[in-house]
Amino acid sequence: MIDFTVNKEIQKNNAEYCKSKGIILPTIAMMKNPELVPEEAKAKLKKTGLWDIDPVNLYRISWKNEAVESGGLFGKVNHLVLPPALTGCKANIIVLTGKWFPTGAHKVGATFGCLAPRLITGQFNPRTTKAVWPSTGNYCRGGAYISALLACEAIAILPEEMSEERFNWLKKVAGEVIATPGSESNVKEIFDKCWELKESGQDLRIFNQFDEMGNPLWHYNVTGSAIEEALGYYMKKGDKMAGFVSSSGSGGTLAAGSYLKKVFPATKIIAAEALQCPTLLNNGYGAHRIEGIGDKHVPWVHNCKDSDFIAAIDDEDPMRLIRLFNEKIGRDSLKSAGVASELVDQLGLLGISGIANVLAAIKFAKYSELTENDYVVTIATDSMELYNSRVQELSEARGAYTSAQAERDMELLMGQSIDHLKEMNYYDKKAIHNLKYFTWIEQQGRELSELNAQWYDHDNYWYGTLEQADEIDRKIEEFNSIIDKS
Repeated sequence: MIDFTVNKEIQKNNAEYCKSKGIILPTIAMMKNPELVPEEAKAKLKKTGLWDIDPVNLYRISWKNEAVESGGLFGKVNHLVLPPALTGCKANIIVLTGKWFPTGAHKVGATFGCLAPRLITGQFNPRTTKAVWPSTGNYCRGGAYISALLACEAIAILPEEMSEERFNWLKKVAGEVIATPGSESNVKEIFDKCWELKESGQDLRIFNQFDEMGNPLWHYNVTGSAIEEALGYYMKKGDKMAGFVSSSGSGGTLAAGSYLKKVFPATKIIAAEALQCPTLLNNGYGAHRIEGIGDKHVPWVHNCKDSDFIAAIDDEDPMRLIRLFNEKIGRDSLKSAGVASELVDQLGLLGISGIANVLAAIKFAKYSELTENDYVVTIATDSMELYNSRVQELSEARGAYTSAQAERDMELLMGQSIDHLKEMNYYDKKAIHNLKYFTWIEQQGRELSELNAQWYDHDNYWYGTLEQADEIDRKIEEFNSIIDKS
C-alpha cells in the first residue's frame, strides 16, 4: 500500500514553498475528467505552450488534451482507430496516443503518481532533496519535467544508446543527466547507478518506476478510465472488449488492463516485449531496438496474475514500419492501398514502442479469431517526434526508401502471424512472478513477505493499492488548502 504517513513540519514547509512558486496540484479526478480543472487554470492554459516549464501544465497530465502545441484545453480521449485495411485483421484496434501530454509521452502521469504522494505528505522536501528518475527514456524525461514544474532538482538516468532527441531535451531540463552503459535492455546498470547514488551521501529520493506503486496506480485510474471512455465512443450492443495490449516495460501501463477487467470481465491482458530479449516468453535475455521498454527482469509493479498473454515482437518489424509510416513514399503507398489519407497522415503519432504494441494487438486478434464486433486497445506511449534521428539513421544505413520496399513492409504489417504469442495458464503466470525474486529480493532488498502477498493475497495487495486514488486526492485537497492558508 502507498504510505500516507505525514511529516507535518515538512508538509507545511512544502506548501509554503509551492505557494511561493505559484504551484497548485491537480487531483487524479481532474486528470480523468478535465472538466473539473479550475477556470483560473484553464484561462492560463490558453496562453501556455504544451511543453512550457510552467506549473499550470500539471493540469495537462491527461489523455484528453487538445491536439495543439500551445493554448489548448481539453476534449475527447486522444486516440486512433486502425482499420482492417491497415492491420489485416477483422477486429477494431484502438490506440491511445501519448503525443499530446507535456514532453510528448504519457510517462509524466506515472511520475506524478510517484512524486505527488511524497510531496503532499512531507516525505519529500523539494527545497533540499534531489529527485532521481531511473529510466529507459520517457519516464526520466517525465520525471525531469515534473521536477522542473515543482521547482526541485532532478537527476535523470537512462542508457547511453537511447535516442539523441531524448538526451538533447534532458540536458535543457534536468539538473544532471547520467548515461549508463548499454541500451534499453540494460536495466540492471540503471539500478546499480541508483545504489551508487544512495551510497554517495547526497540528499536524494529515488523514484524507481519499476517498483513505485504510484506508477500503476496512475495508469489504473487515469489510463484505464480513458480507455473505457474511448470504447464508449464506438461500442454498441453485442460488441465485446477483448484485449488490452501494453509493452511490459516498467509494468505500470499494464495496470490499465486490471481496471478494464473490472469493467469488462472478459478482457485479456497481453504483455508485449521484444523477441530479441524475451524475458517473459522464455526467461531470455539480449538487446533490442524497441526503445523505452526496459527488460531482462520482471518489474515489481507488474501484476503477473492478471496478465493472460505474452507477445514477443521482432524488433526489425517496428524499425521497418517507422519508415513505411513516416517517409513520403511509404505513406503514398498506404494511401494507394486504400488506407484513408486522414489516418495515414497521423501515423507519426505512433513511436517505435507504439508500433510494436500494434503488432502485438494484431497477433492477439488473429490468434483469438476476433471479429468486427471485438475491440482491442493498446497504447502509443510517445510519437515519432522523439525518433526522427532513427529514421535518418536507417536511411543512411539502408539507402533511400523505395516503393518496392514499401510494398514489402505493407506485406509485413498485413501478414503478421501468431508466432511468439503465448497464452498463459496459472503456472505460466506464477513462473513469471517468481522471477521477481532474483531482481527484487536478492538484488534490490525488497521483502519476501510482500512478494508472496502479491501472489497469494492478490486482490487485497493489487486492488487495495491501485484503488487508493481517492485517498491521494483527499491528501492533495488538504495540501492545497494548506497552500491557501500559508
